[in-house]
Amino acid sequence: MSTQKKSATTTTGQATRTLEVPGARLAYEVRPSEESREPVLLLIGSPMGAAGFGTLAGHFPDRTVVTYDPRGSERSVQTDPERRITPEVHAEDLHRLIEAVGGGPVDLFASSGGAVNALALVSKHPQDVRTLVAHEPPLGSVLPDREHALAAVRAVHETYQRRGWGAGMAHFIAITGHRGPFTAEIARQPAPDPAVFGLPASDDGTRADPLLGQAIIAATHYEPDFDALRAAATRILIAAGAESEGEMASRAAHAVAQRLGSRPVIFPSGHAGFLGGEYGQTGEPDAFAAKLREVLEQGAR
Repeated sequence: MSTQKKSATTTTGQATRTLEVPGARLAYEVRPSEESREPVLLLIGSPMGAAGFGTLAGHFPDRTVVTYDPRGSERSVQTDPERRITPEVHAEDLHRLIEAVGGGPVDLFASSGGAVNALALVSKHPQDVRTLVAHEPPLGSVLPDREHALAAVRAVHETYQRRGWGAGMAHFIAITGHRGPFTAEIARQPAPDPAVFGLPASDDGTRADPLLGQAIIAATHYEPDFDALRAAATRILIAAGAESEGEMASRAAHAVAQRLGSRPVIFPSGHAGFLGGEYGQTGEPDAFAAKLREVLEQGAR
């Protein structure tokens, strides 16, 4: 059972709402376009929340755009903190969110861990999504070198648990930026000095980071249901960044596309090309949004 309420509305009509789902309270935002005849456009990441999609959403004033904070991230609270957060759990949250904003099918752009969660959604609820653009799902599970790729990911998580956020994030940057197959030697490499990346070396003792604490394991280890995805009526496009070739998420995008009998759509910039200053990062948001509009419009013809 899900319940929702509007908690705030901006002067532009953008509404922030909350949705009660089993074990969590989700925060989501609706940017309405009353004249649009197209389905809702849902933009998601994981653990990145709605704040990461402000620039991209602004490129679609002609669409009703919905963004949200995944459970355990940003403003979305885990009311059952003992529950393990998996892509399947996120998928059920997305299913309820789509119901709350009027029901499907929606068009869905999903990046990183959000792309993993979106694949889980379509495999279980294909009627919810008309077109899915799954941008660089970091699925180490689909790589030919999966044993070493997943070992490297677990090493990042273990660094975080032993030494805290700065060391864990430095290790994360090193592993996700690695180009080419993973080997046992790479998986065993120690974490780099956090100072190299301008990160703190001190440990504040907290272990609540949604990326390093849970999402990094849950997303990379997820095993997609390719039979269900191939059977879905949803138009599924797997996307990769032009500048991230050889990195784990890009390699996974190519591997997933191959399993689905297609080729990845190449988007401008790298992994977070849609960012326009969010989190202090910049990509190529104008070109990225133009490419997203192009592939969505192709599906609507």
